[in-house]
Amino acid sequence: MIQIQSDAASIVEGKLHRGNEPKQFVYLHGGDIRGAAEKSGRNEAEFLDFSANINPLGMPPGVREAIIESLDRSLNYPDPFCRRLRAALSEKLGQPEDYILCGNGGADLIYRLVYATRPKRALVTAPAFAEYEEALNQAGTGIDFFPLGKTLEITEAYVDSLSAEHDMVFLCNPNNPTGILTPRSVVKKLLDKAKALDVRVCLDECFLDFVKNEEGYSAAGWLAEYPNLIILKSFTKMYAIPGLRLGYVLSADADLLNRMRLAGQPWSVSEPAQAAGIAALRTEGFREQTIDLVDRERAFLKKKLEELGLCVCDGHANYLCFQAAGDEKLADRMQAEGILIRRCANYHGLGADFYRTAVRGHAENAKLLEALEKVLQKGT
Repeated sequence: MIQIQSDAASIVEGKLHRGNEPKQFVYLHGGDIRGAAEKSGRNEAEFLDFSANINPLGMPPGVREAIIESLDRSLNYPDPFCRRLRAALSEKLGQPEDYILCGNGGADLIYRLVYATRPKRALVTAPAFAEYEEALNQAGTGIDFFPLGKTLEITEAYVDSLSAEHDMVFLCNPNNPTGILTPRSVVKKLLDKAKALDVRVCLDECFLDFVKNEEGYSAAGWLAEYPNLIILKSFTKMYAIPGLRLGYVLSADADLLNRMRLAGQPWSVSEPAQAAGIAALRTEGFREQTIDLVDRERAFLKKKLEELGLCVCDGHANYLCFQAAGDEKLADRMQAEGILIRRCANYHGLGADFYRTAVRGHAENAKLLEALEKVLQKGT
């Protein structure tokens, strides 16, 4: 398990920190190959992108074909209710269609949730996915950040920090950017306490698709029991369609889902995205093949990163978070080698010497390790 070696003074377990409103738009995510190319004067094709964690198998062939076939139908407006897609999701997940709302990626649905409910005060782990904070700031919500401490695990201490002063609590499982899983028992205790306090729970399970024992961690079977629960899911990473934008939420609260529909434009999911989602749900064996590859390559990558002297989180998604103690320029030096990794300095609770790398195919992972060894030997 990772142990934070630097910036420890800013991390106090159990203490809550208030968020600050952003003054201007700043892109906080990976995958900006064009920006890296413009900055360096190189061609986009020259970069190997480990900053965005997309399925190393790429887009399933059936999904690509469905997108192409949908282009002629794009002469008409897309179905604002995503009827066929919701029906396919309902059949695949065993959930009622009226529990499902589709959106323009997971981020779109985070903003819709926050705009629809306008919470006065929210509880968020530090670190966590940046868009929780961005959406809450836009709604004028007060944010309490709960530092995860040296192990970066989400424990019952997070449940204990929830109070009646909160209107909403966020939990990402597995966590982004650490990839660490939260036990189902802790999730259940959070749901029980939140229900008793009448607090909404946004449970982000977007990366749970990459976990072999998904059922052992997902809260989807508890939706009817907890009407305050909203589960966030995405097609983006598993089916390698980040450019199309497609996600959905699950909730037993019909009124909330209707308010979320009203919190944005009526045509939030394009015709090609809907077609891609339906085709993705019909793929046979793709998820299992992906998990086998990612599990194998993640173990290989973690071992090699640790051999290079890096402190690596025990992640279970298709990415690994690691600390290069005291090295705040590692991403810049890697970019000079034509490889992009994700800087994690913008995550609350992590220092500027934390980074995240995607898990890709073996040959690409070997190139990443070769470049890392080279730049680490040269030093800062």
